[in-house]
Amino acid sequence: MNIKLSSLLAAILTLLLCFLWSSPLLWAFSTALRSEAQTVSGLQWLPDPSTVEAFVNVLTFGSLPTFFMNSVVTSLAITGVTLLITVLAAYSFSQLRFRGANLIFWTCMFGIIFPFEALVIPLFRQIYHMGLVDSLGGIILPQIVSPMVLFVFKRFFDQVPKDFREAAILDGASELQVLLKVYIPLSKNIIYAMAIITFIGAWNNFLWPFLVISSTENMTIPIGLTQLNDSYGVRYAQNMASALIGGMPVAIIYVLFQKRVASGFLAATGLKG
Repeated sequence: MNIKLSSLLAAILTLLLCFLWSSPLLWAFSTALRSEAQTVSGLQWLPDPSTVEAFVNVLTFGSLPTFFMNSVVTSLAITGVTLLITVLAAYSFSQLRFRGANLIFWTCMFGIIFPFEALVIPLFRQIYHMGLVDSLGGIILPQIVSPMVLFVFKRFFDQVPKDFREAAILDGASELQVLLKVYIPLSKNIIYAMAIITFIGAWNNFLWPFLVISSTENMTIPIGLTQLNDSYGVRYAQNMASALIGGMPVAIIYVLFQKRVASGFLAATGLKG
């Protein structure tokens, strides 16, 4: 009886926490499905009647599609280049022996100590002198190197038995072939996990794009959402609709691949699920 009571209490508590967590999201959906007049008419959870006018307006008449495509381009570029650089660097630090390897690696790890905000001014000066201010390249370039992702890949490569690499080299494989045919397949779950986390971080990044971008045509979703108000004032339904559309891709990606994220972290820490 005690076990049943504790299970019931746990279920009730879980449902309560789920409601508390999801209530802002439900309110956002409710607001987005109202007309602009309903959003200021009073407090109500359910739209009466419901309408998709706000979604149609932001997709048809606003700049949201431009913001969305800029976020897609920059996030995919940051994710792809980050994985390419960190996988190659992690394999080199883990499996190759060259002078100064440890010094270079721990110099890279030193970057974890500093928050991104502390590097904003020197990064902006560098991007300015490179002529990349107010461009998608200016958003992408400072974000393509991640010391944390490098550390995760190196940690995993260190755990792979040395015999795998030695056997492949004895069979005539080059270092690049060893990486592509041995280490990459073994680290598939970690690659998925790091790709998703990097993509979500790039998609949600507000501070750096806000500093480096000034023209509307180069804005990403987080910055663009701050530019949606017009001469008629705040349009709550359209703002909520834009926020939901902007956040939907990362939510869908995480829901679809959450098991791979968990498996990737278990593999990176040497644990078995």
